[in-house]
Amino acid sequence: MSGSSIIIVGLAVAGIAIAMWFSAKRKKEIAAWAAKAGLSFSAGSDRSYDNRYPHFGCLHRGHTRSATNIASGTWKGRWLEAFDYRYVTGHGKNRSVHTFSAIILRSDFPLKSLQLRPENAFDKLTEFFGADDIDFESDEFSREFHVKSPDKKWAFDVLHQRTMQFLLKSPRYSIEFDTGSVICWRNRRLDISARESAIEVALGILDQLPEYVIREQSKGAT
Repeated sequence: MSGSSIIIVGLAVAGIAIAMWFSAKRKKEIAAWAAKAGLSFSAGSDRSYDNRYPHFGCLHRGHTRSATNIASGTWKGRWLEAFDYRYVTGHGKNRSVHTFSAIILRSDFPLKSLQLRPENAFDKLTEFFGADDIDFESDEFSREFHVKSPDKKWAFDVLHQRTMQFLLKSPRYSIEFDTGSVICWRNRRLDISARESAIEVALGILDQLPEYVIREQSKGAT
């Protein structure tokens, strides 16, 4: 084996060793956080999330999907799952592995579909060609967030003035509602502080839903 080949192999082995060290460190940190918060913890791979949450688009990207570093249990009276997520795009030489972190918070009452994420430059371009999102009375909120829902009234019910102000002051995450849960995520791995802030953002949205909205949703489910 030539000297250059030895160097390449050595760098590859070192890279694998560093990645394994960081992975073990992350598992240890999340396990400690879960124990402190009274949550259960599983470092193993769970491939059921895309089936259990069929309406969350972020959990259906690519293929070979799985969740790891899963902390679950009750958080301030609501069922919580916090996890890292992995999926693969492409095959062979074009294969790429992607990871991000998310939290899912279960609602005490039925919800409707809603998607909310930070506005980006591409959104500005698509708006120019007519692919508009939902606009709100707050110009600042409409500039900062891209919102979609098949039920425009529902979007306005959820994102009233108080909640808009809350979100403008909060860290930015992508958020989706399905029929009974909220997912809050960011397209990278979250440290413990960011995991907690994602939980608080999801909690804040649910806790600030007006009573009349909760009554309407609960009545519709009976």
